[in-house]
Amino acid sequence: MQQKLQSFLLLRQFFKTFFASLLAVVVGAVIIFGVILGGISALVTSAKKVNEQVVVKDGSMLLIDLRKAIHEQRETSSLPLLTDEDNASAGLYDINRMLVDAATDDRIPGVLIRTGNTSAGWATLQSIRNAILQFRKSGKPVYAYGEDYSQKDYFLASAADSVFLNPVGDFELKGMAAQLQFFKGTLEKVGVKPEIFYAGKFKSATEPLRETKMTDANRLQQSVLINRIWAEYLEAAASHAKTDTATVSTWTQQGAVLFGEDAQRLGLVDRLVYWDEVEAQIRKTTKQDADEKVTFTQIDDYTKSKTGGVLKDGRVAILFAEGDIVDGRSENDYQIASESIVSQIRNIRNNDRVKAVVLRVNSPGGSARASEIILRELQLLQKTKKLVVSMGDVAASGGYYISASADSIFVQPTTLTGSIGVFGMLFNASELLTQKLGVTFDVVKNAPYADFPAAGRPLNDAERLRMQRGVDTIYALFKSRVAVGRKLPEAQVDSLAQGRVWMGRDAVANGLADRIGGLPEAIQAAAKLAGLDNYSVVTYPEPVDRFQYMLRRFRNSPLTQIQQSLQAGEVRQLAAFTAKMQQLYNRNRKIQMALPFDWLVN
Repeated sequence: MQQKLQSFLLLRQFFKTFFASLLAVVVGAVIIFGVILGGISALVTSAKKVNEQVVVKDGSMLLIDLRKAIHEQRETSSLPLLTDEDNASAGLYDINRMLVDAATDDRIPGVLIRTGNTSAGWATLQSIRNAILQFRKSGKPVYAYGEDYSQKDYFLASAADSVFLNPVGDFELKGMAAQLQFFKGTLEKVGVKPEIFYAGKFKSATEPLRETKMTDANRLQQSVLINRIWAEYLEAAASHAKTDTATVSTWTQQGAVLFGEDAQRLGLVDRLVYWDEVEAQIRKTTKQDADEKVTFTQIDDYTKSKTGGVLKDGRVAILFAEGDIVDGRSENDYQIASESIVSQIRNIRNNDRVKAVVLRVNSPGGSARASEIILRELQLLQKTKKLVVSMGDVAASGGYYISASADSIFVQPTTLTGSIGVFGMLFNASELLTQKLGVTFDVVKNAPYADFPAAGRPLNDAERLRMQRGVDTIYALFKSRVAVGRKLPEAQVDSLAQGRVWMGRDAVANGLADRIGGLPEAIQAAAKLAGLDNYSVVTYPEPVDRFQYMLRRFRNSPLTQIQQSLQAGEVRQLAAFTAKMQQLYNRNRKIQMALPFDWLVN
């Protein structure tokens, strides 16, 4: 009897455990299924928002947010929930044209610029600044508000009617400096010696690897560049403060601005206010009640609110070319990959409705071979269509190479361009590998150059001569392309070349560019060259999709992933170093047309 009772209890415990486990599995499955359904629903809802028609409320201030990155072309996100971003971000092209539309839109009473240590380049800001000044002619107010103002922020904000600063915010007025990083000492410590070949005394792209400080030629070049940009800044600041550039320059030399009160006293800032006071000012402007919510319309939302009309048969195409120039297909949305952009150029060339093309270049250059391939396709396009180039923050070296044959070239005063020069390099890691890591090499070959290049030994004289000949040949080709494209004597091109970087005004003066102006002026010029009075503007390629970009990042190299992790962890200097190492790795063994320095001037 006792045995039967024990068996019964064991059986009851089994079924109790079994059904409890079964219930847990069922409940867990239901929960997981619910989460999946909820996720799918959220993703679908998120995706739908991308294509929703935006309704702009009457009295909505148009918001230009400098805290966001500003690329040439707008960004979208097919699944913003996964990218943790807004579903769109306006590009420079959208900002400029929406400011034109807003000037005559009764729903938009004015513009608010929110600053925040902008990462945008000087020419980008100058383009927006010009558009703001044009907008002000409508009589509508433009306000700028910042919790702090960097010099870049203020360069744009100074175009506003009223500049507001948080009472405890910082205002930067300190002048400009260009600081370059040099890695020669680092490479020596790890036992790596760069083998460097270049053409042009200003072609300083390899200086960080072969020097510990700037050469005299590069120091001269850097001084000219920062002083040209500083002159533009002084004009902007003096205009808002209603004084002259000499006075603003004196304030800078004296360190006259330390607190917001100083900036207000000197007229650089109009009022020291908190955000709620800015909103109160906007309510007053829009004649809203004190308890009404202030409404803003982001540029990207305003863009979506504009319904597209019927495209005309006469069209001007804008082809955006932003990023480093690389061989093959693009692995990054902000690269100018030869195969990818050639495909776009051919699509445009075969479109009979497109009568003229504006190539918008924002690139420091890169691969010489890719640059030549792109230039060839643009020359073929020019046989049937007019081509105008609009240069952004930088269109130098390879960026200038692909622009040289255009019918007309537009630059901003703060555009960096030129840098007609070439370099190539290899890395000799024999000391690192042999002396420090104990790796030895042996080789069997049946021809003198069969093991060239080799990282485990230095180059011999014949190999160095071979590399230098390759660089000199490409440099001569570069100069000849510019001479033909710009219709300049080769001797004059040689004097403008040597790898030297020029600012926009200087480029117009010396013949490397034609006119000062932004993308709108370039579009008008292209239409005029093609004889178009009534035309539509179309853009190539499709806007960047952040979700797809996120997926492509999984294919990036381990070094790039490390860099991204470091950036996420706010280890900025180390992240910059890994980015530089990645760039050097990509350039190893390839002849380059690239801007001779990484340039960041605030």
